[in-house]
Amino acid sequence: MVNFSPIYMKRSISVFLIVIFFPVFSSAQVKRADLAGAWYPSSEVELGREIRSYLDAAALPEIDGEIIALISPHAGLVFSGPVAAYGFKAVQNKGIETVVVVGFSHSRSFDFIAVLEEDAFATPIGRVEIDRKITGNLIKKNPKIHAYPAAFFEENSIEMVIPFLQMTVKDFKIVLIAIGRQSLENTRILGRALYEEFRKKDKFLFVASTDLSHYMEYGRAEAADAETIELIKEMNPDKLYRESLAGGHRLMCGYGALTATMIAAEKLGADKIKILKYANSGDTAGDKNRVVGYLSAAFLRQTMSEKASPKEEESNMLNEAQKKKMLKLARDSITHYLKTGKRLETREDDPVLNVEMGAFVTLHKAGRLRGCIGNIVGRGPFYLTVRDMAVEAATRDPRFPAVTLDETGEIDVEISALSPLKKVEDPEKIIMGKHGVVVKKGFTSGVYLPQVATETGWNREEFMSSLCAQKAGINPDAWKKGGCDMYTFTAEVFGEKER
Repeated sequence: MVNFSPIYMKRSISVFLIVIFFPVFSSAQVKRADLAGAWYPSSEVELGREIRSYLDAAALPEIDGEIIALISPHAGLVFSGPVAAYGFKAVQNKGIETVVVVGFSHSRSFDFIAVLEEDAFATPIGRVEIDRKITGNLIKKNPKIHAYPAAFFEENSIEMVIPFLQMTVKDFKIVLIAIGRQSLENTRILGRALYEEFRKKDKFLFVASTDLSHYMEYGRAEAADAETIELIKEMNPDKLYRESLAGGHRLMCGYGALTATMIAAEKLGADKIKILKYANSGDTAGDKNRVVGYLSAAFLRQTMSEKASPKEEESNMLNEAQKKKMLKLARDSITHYLKTGKRLETREDDPVLNVEMGAFVTLHKAGRLRGCIGNIVGRGPFYLTVRDMAVEAATRDPRFPAVTLDETGEIDVEISALSPLKKVEDPEKIIMGKHGVVVKKGFTSGVYLPQVATETGWNREEFMSSLCAQKAGINPDAWKKGGCDMYTFTAEVFGEKER
């Protein structure tokens, strides 16, 4: 029996009354770690000590460029920790403000992309604040991205990354993503969504969570993993996906997570991959009969001192009020034409909207293309080009039947305001996701808007070959061999779904 003094009892009662009459108003929703004590130590001291030992032992190679994404393993700490440490040591104290962890669901089946919409994630080291704004943006702008807390229960592809981040990155927020069905569609949707969300941001990091080969004998695993690493180094997302799907667990488990991350990283300027460390569980834990492969690698782009920042590269041709006005004009023009069969009579005094400027109008329905027509070169005031191209996209795109009046409520309008054409001689100067391209040979030509690369996940080879063959009707290798003229342009793209 415990004896209480009268003074202690009074203090206890006082505290109790304070709790009753002055409750704590915090309603923060915190996701608690599920794997602490099993996959890694549950003690903050022990966990910190073990991770520091791996970080101290990691001997990094020289890294030439800015790291915008990592590939990191996700097995139990004693198995994959010595390899994972390389990537996180490489980004230590780099001023990163937002980290996006892209994993997948090991145990739950769902055909969409899950995000965690809690306020924080807590491990034995402490809490990490979840970036609710970015998470909300991803949900709002992408119909296949949903808040789904169940995807993050005991999910090692997510949780095993977080303690390393807590030990190496300071004052950051986190975005947690788990792909359900790792389909090519889902990976492309996520790759594009991440690009769109981060193309105007800096000080971010993506982490693609995957292990390599599973449960093979040591020598066979090393050979298989060597093939996988060479495949990854090619930076060809479509090929990576196809080969990984065909190879199954012989190659890697998180092939969708890695493909999506590679798509986004490439569109954001990553042009090479640096292998930081490879090992398997036979190297780290001793048993070489059935091993799992682990890779730590970094996606690199030129440092920001060597290239303009994403914000500086934006054309900024129109302000928000002008964009809103043009989107309304496009929609009103479609509705008016479908009702009357005539062009909408309109007048615009804004000098910016009267500049001669090329424009495309793109229509989507339920996330699918419903029409797209435009003029590359301006032929009159921009606002009239928008009016006319909106009607053309709705009624004269030969790939689709004309939009009906009943459909207009389901149609989303997107406008691309185009910069003047610039001739290029070196295909290497064509940047996927930034540049639209026109190819010309004689009287034939073809054009792809910048967003085509983002939507398809194509690399430069696929983009340019398709442009030549499918759009211009010339040899698919013409762009490589001087068989056509090439022109680039940028597009300021804005749409109703952003509002």
